[in-house]
Parts: sequence; C-alpha cells; structure tokens
Amino acid sequence: MNVRRLIPTTALAGAVTLGLVTLSACSGTSDAAGKGSGGKLDVVASFYPMQYLAEQIGGGHVAVDTLTKPGVEPHDLELKPKQIGELGEADVIVYLKGIQPAVDEAIAQAGVANTVDAAALTELEDHGTSSGHDHAAEEADHDHASEAGADPHIWLDPVKYAEVAKGVGAAFEKADPDHAADYRKNTDALLKKLGALNTEFANGLKNTTTRTFITTHSAFGYLAERYGLEQEGITGIDPESEPSPARVKELQDIARKDKVSTVFFETLASDKTAKTLANDTGLQTDVLDPLEGITDTSKGADYIQVMQSNLAALQKALGAK
Repeated sequence: MNVRRLIPTTALAGAVTLGLVTLSACSGTSDAAGKGSGGKLDVVASFYPMQYLAEQIGGGHVAVDTLTKPGVEPHDLELKPKQIGELGEADVIVYLKGIQPAVDEAIAQAGVANTVDAAALTELEDHGTSSGHDHAAEEADHDHASEAGADPHIWLDPVKYAEVAKGVGAAFEKADPDHAADYRKNTDALLKKLGALNTEFANGLKNTTTRTFITTHSAFGYLAERYGLEQEGITGIDPESEPSPARVKELQDIARKDKVSTVFFETLASDKTAKTLANDTGLQTDVLDPLEGITDTSKGADYIQVMQSNLAALQKALGAK
C-alpha cells in the first residue's frame, strides 16, 4: 500500500479514517429493504474485507456487490462511469476511506447521505515504521499521508475487525429495521467466529523460537502487536517499492540476530524483493496474505480460512512449540 494514497482525515476521526458505512437517504425507513434486488438490501462493498462483513452480517437479506473484483489490487482500482452511477442507487455502501481514492471520490460524487463513521469503533495506530526502518525514505513517501501515519490494516487483527463488525451490524439494523433481529443474530455469530480466531492465534503463537518476522508488505502491525510479535517490513507500507541498501543490510543483521527463517511476500504484489533478500541471506520464502482480495490461489475460501493459513505460516516460520 502506498502511503501517498492515504488521505488525511479530520481531527475528530484521529489520524486516518478507518472506514465508513454509508447509508442512503432512506436509511431510517422500514421500506429500505424493498428498494433493492428482489426485495433485498442493496449493499456495495469497496473491497474484500468489507464484502466479508456485509455478507456475514446481511445473510439472506442483502445483495452484495463488490467494487474490487478478485485478483485486482485494491489500491489501483479505477471505477467505470456505470459503477459510479450505480453507487447512488445502493441502500448501503461499506468502504474503507483512504485506501482507494477512486472509491472515495465516487462516493462523494454519488451524494449518498446519512453516513455512519466506523473510525470511532476502533483505535488506529502508527505501524508505518518498524524498528530501524529507513525513516528518510518513509518521510519522502509520506507527503499526503496523515500526520500520525495511522495504519489502516485493522482487519488483520480479529479483535479490531470485530469492533468494526459491530458498527456494520448496527448500520444494517438502521437501514433495514424490519430485519434488525436477524442482523443482530448474524453479527453475534460473526463475533463468536472472530473471537475463536483470536484465541487460535493467541494460543498458537504463545511459545515460539523467535518473535520476529520479515515481510514485504508492512500490513501486519496490528496482528503483530496483538500477539506480541515484531514485524520487520522490507519496504514499509508500500509493497511495490524497493528497499534501500542500508535497509537490506539491516534486515540481514536482524535475521541473524533474531533467528529469522522466512521472508514473507503477499499474493497480489510482486515477490521479487522478498526472493532477492531471501537468496542473499539464505532464508526461505512463504506467503503471508494481507487479505485485500480472495482468488483461486488464496490459501482458503474466506477470511477465516485464509487467516488460519496465515497462522500456520507464522507458526512454521517462528518455530512455534
């Protein structure tokens, strides 16, 4: 993720707006669900983490359309005029502001009223740098980012993701009060799944040989903090940028000192940097999926399964006992 694309937010929301659940002007009325496809609530999700919440919470009462199709890098998404026009017809739009500038702009053009800001549902933190990170390069790439450099990857922490899920559930209840009981029930079921996933991670990563992992995409700051790990990003927030020679040497030293065995790369970005570093240091490579999209090559069919695959990869790399 390129920090240049992160959009500053108001002082109310803190450093970066995590996400918004935007409701149409009919959100307070009981006939909202009747306006959609086959009587269902029409929901537009910006990319996979928002889609998963909408589908799990909405169940059979919603028709979910995703702006970012499988295999598309979310940050580079460009919308067609037809998609922009259809946004205004949605009953609910679920998106993460600051991740996809094209989506933010389209929603502004759509003029959809009655927004519920999910940024207040969880605390955002700065994970843009790791210990010893190339601060000069970070600052140069930070011109349009929020002052605090807040990390938007909250969905990779099951606890924070659950906090956002509660807000999405409440928004669906408001948009379609006739089915509020079902949305509440589905939200509770999802919260149990995420709670169980959190327990799996906590127990699975409790005892390991090392607590440090190296990744091309610094997307796992919240996950690392939650489970007492140390994320060392090769290039910081942007998975496509090249590390400085000084950073490469630093990572080689960290790998030796902290007994790191593996360099992780992600599914939707190039693995060139990870493989180069791994070859230079004699390390292995593996996938740690930031879950910005699900494809046929993903190690799992949905959020829970891919996160469990991430846990297995971390356990192997960290020497879990």
